[in-house]
Amino acid sequence: MTQVTLEALITGARAGSLVSFPTDTVPALAALPDKAALIFAAKQRSQDKPLILMAASESDLWTYVQGSDLEYQIWQELAHKYWPGAVTLVLPASAIVPKVMNPTDPTTIGVRVPASAIAQAILAQTGPLATTSANFSGQPPLQTMAEIEAQFPEVLTLKEPQFQGEISGMGLPSTVAKWTGTNWQILRQGAIKLNF
Repeated sequence: MTQVTLEALITGARAGSLVSFPTDTVPALAALPDKAALIFAAKQRSQDKPLILMAASESDLWTYVQGSDLEYQIWQELAHKYWPGAVTLVLPASAIVPKVMNPTDPTTIGVRVPASAIAQAILAQTGPLATTSANFSGQPPLQTMAEIEAQFPEVLTLKEPQFQGEISGMGLPSTVAKWTGTNWQILRQGAIKLNF
């Protein structure tokens, strides 16, 4: 059994284990950024599909990206509008982002703050984590901890009573918007409709 308490999940994540927890979209498969290779291996995920860096608050994310003062202003305006929430911003990566987060294009990083109390409680204790949906690559996202435990027995998942009352995710992935240097490009319309 890999279902654990919240404390054990946080301890495991900090120690470099693969973990899974609910978010506001679909349940996440997560690991420390420098352990991101574990996620690619578990999901049998192609190296050209980057992971998302998820954090408890936007202030935890800005050191992972780099841009001009004007760009930061533009990014923060959008972040203030949609975070916490189901919008992932793909921005120029700073030097502290491990290459393994985005092996084929380490110059960018997707960042997000989930609107989920349980996810924020975990991320506040672990710091930003590399995340993606919990499923084998190309399969639909798994929706319950039981499904995740069955498919990924090595992953630490939360015991269900730990988050009763927590609204489960909407089952749709986040909307992904990439900064091109001059404007936003929608890479994926997900849970929140963005128009630029």
